[in-house]
Amino acid sequence: MELDEVTISRAILATQMETMTEYLELDVAVVGGGPSGITCAALLAENGLKVGLIEKKLSIGGGMWGGGMMFPRIVVQDGAKRLLDHFGIASTEFEPGYHVAKSVEAVSKLTAAACTAGAEFFNLIAVEDVVVKGDGRVSGLVVNWSPVEMAGLHVDPLTIRCRAVVDATGHDATISHMVARKGADLTIKGEGYMWAERAESRIVDHTREVFPGLWVCGMAANAVAGECRMGPIFGGMLLSGERAAALVAAALRS
Repeated sequence: MELDEVTISRAILATQMETMTEYLELDVAVVGGGPSGITCAALLAENGLKVGLIEKKLSIGGGMWGGGMMFPRIVVQDGAKRLLDHFGIASTEFEPGYHVAKSVEAVSKLTAAACTAGAEFFNLIAVEDVVVKGDGRVSGLVVNWSPVEMAGLHVDPLTIRCRAVVDATGHDATISHMVARKGADLTIKGEGYMWAERAESRIVDHTREVFPGLWVCGMAANAVAGECRMGPIFGGMLLSGERAAALVAAALRS
């Protein structure tokens, strides 16, 4: 077979444009491809929901890739190890209650699980704004290519319609800040000092609907609540993503 460069280009354009057109309307938009966002997207897709994960960077995985200070290992506590097992991520027990996993394997298997479940990934796409209409709910996202934002170009965005949005944008809580700046009754307290025990024990409780149609998970949840940060222990991230998926799925079924 003789390879044709234009056929290769046409294949990429045709299939991706078909997918992007199909996903202009979806059940849940998860913004942020870190560990909590991927976990949330994977579990929502496993529940049969149409899920799109939007990530502004080229790579998926957030801070999990680098482990702690570029040592590619993460730690997960007892309560979250079942999620490592659920996604087939190998781990070893370092001391009682402390389970160590490889960062690259963790990101890869979480991402693969989300893809297998049916979630679609849209990387290099930034969210510029949210859609809120007469019912007062977040019902869509305004998106553009990340390089457009980085270059400061004046290029009009496009819009995605969705039934729910999950802010999994990490420390910045980007989507929550967008809503708050528009005058919504939403206070973002900002994350506190490093205190792993407190941050890990409270993050699931902070995972909630903070504005009609908008849920927060992962470090975005702690940032909104004014909670501490925890460093390279990732059990809370996984558990928060799981909690967000359960809350969103229940809300969409009601």
